[in-house]
Amino acid sequence: MRHVKAGNKAPDFSGKDQNGNIHRISDHKGTWVLLYFYPKDDTPGCTKEACSIRDTHKTFKEKNVVVLRVSKDSVESHKKFADKYTLPFTLIADPEKIIVKRYGVWKKKKFLGRAYMGTARESFLINPKGVIAKVYEKVKPAEHADEVLVDVNTLA
Repeated sequence: MRHVKAGNKAPDFSGKDQNGNIHRISDHKGTWVLLYFYPKDDTPGCTKEACSIRDTHKTFKEKNVVVLRVSKDSVESHKKFADKYTLPFTLIADPEKIIVKRYGVWKKKKFLGRAYMGTARESFLINPKGVIAKVYEKVKPAEHADEVLVDVNTLA
């Protein structure tokens, strides 16, 4: 599988959000986009990361950054998760794993000695021209929002 790198044009996609609306990367030309991938709704690390971004979302909006979150969970799962934690950003369902594979985040993982395929916790900061400005491969859920905001200031 190909892994998208900084400097590449962001691969476009089409996916439904928690409200059933269709989103594409190409819809957001002219603005920064934080496209972040995560393993599963309502799990400890994913919740910590989502709430951290929720708590700084006002600053993301002030800096003209759209947040798109993608996992292989269903639209219904995303709706429950977004409602439970009052998430103000878009959660895109990818149950067929098209988007995670396009971005190269569908990877072999290990947990308790067991190998399996799953979504890596990785993010892509996409500039207003639709180009990947930065790739975050080892995301720390509690620190990620602040790290991205610093990079937006630096790269803008």
